[in-house]
Amino acid sequence: MKIDSPKIQTDLPIRNFNDIFYEEDPELEHCQINDAIFDNEMIPRVRLYKMILKNCKFNNTDFSNIDITDVIFDNCDFSNTKMGHSSIHRVEFVNCKLLGVDLTESSFGNVHFNRSLLNLSAFGNSKLEKVKFQDTSLDSSDFYECKFKKVEFTSCNINNANFERTSLKGIDISTSTFQTLTVSLSDLKGCKVSTYQAIQFSALLGLIIND
Repeated sequence: MKIDSPKIQTDLPIRNFNDIFYEEDPELEHCQINDAIFDNEMIPRVRLYKMILKNCKFNNTDFSNIDITDVIFDNCDFSNTKMGHSSIHRVEFVNCKLLGVDLTESSFGNVHFNRSLLNLSAFGNSKLEKVKFQDTSLDSSDFYECKFKKVEFTSCNINNANFERTSLKGIDISTSTFQTLTVSLSDLKGCKVSTYQAIQFSALLGLIIND
């Protein structure tokens, strides 16, 4: 699946993330942020546009209703950050830590999570279109009642993930690993799985396979 990459100009000026407090509206754009530490803050309705953020920490920050478009996050930490009711489009998370992040009731389009940690993350009631999870850990993540369209899980850990009331029709999880999942039989219809995973699902359904 091809997803649209962030549209960002080269030679971005370096800025400080705290500059956002001095803007008329809480927004930053057309810049690069390096090594920012922005922990335990509360700043709703932030807008980030056409920028790169490297080695930044946003632990325990409330970014509810954040609007992120054409942004690359490289080695950033969003552990326990609140980002519910957000709009995230043409965004890459590379080598990022999003442990326990709240992304519920959000809209994702052309988003790439690459080599990232999303254990205990919450996506419930979100819409994901053209989203790729690659080499990413999603242990105990929650995708309750989400809408998936062109979503890929490539070489991911999806153990203990919850897909209750989320259709996996057309979704390929065949290269990912799990011991157990929460998913209803009707929502599994049309999901692409490996032979080994088919046996796992059979066991979860209580079937006994005789060779």
